[in-house]
Amino acid sequence: MYHEVTERERARRRRWIAAGCVAALLACALVAGGAWVAQRQALEQGSASVREAVLAAAAQCCAVEGSYPSTIEYLEEHYGLAVNHEDYVITYEAFASNVAPSVVVVPR
Repeated sequence: MYHEVTERERARRRRWIAAGCVAALLACALVAGGAWVAQRQALEQGSASVREAVLAAAAQCCAVEGSYPSTIEYLEEHYGLAVNHEDYVITYEAFASNVAPSVVVVPR
């Protein structure tokens, strides 16, 4: 049995196709946005971990040698501190040898 498609049915199909395309675009946007947020959170958690590692190495140096190191390079050479300088910018400011250094870690 042959059934001819009416203009009303064609319009309904077009609306369903358009709604499906909009839904697919929204889903893709949500997935991409979620991935971006997850990546930013991972970088921020990583920067907190790097800061804690630098402060722990500085405290260990102070306990062993009696003073805080003046540079982060000293910690990398003598205390095995490994930092990914490509992903993080580290500001290490030592005010005095008996005062804990100020450490700021920012993801790139």
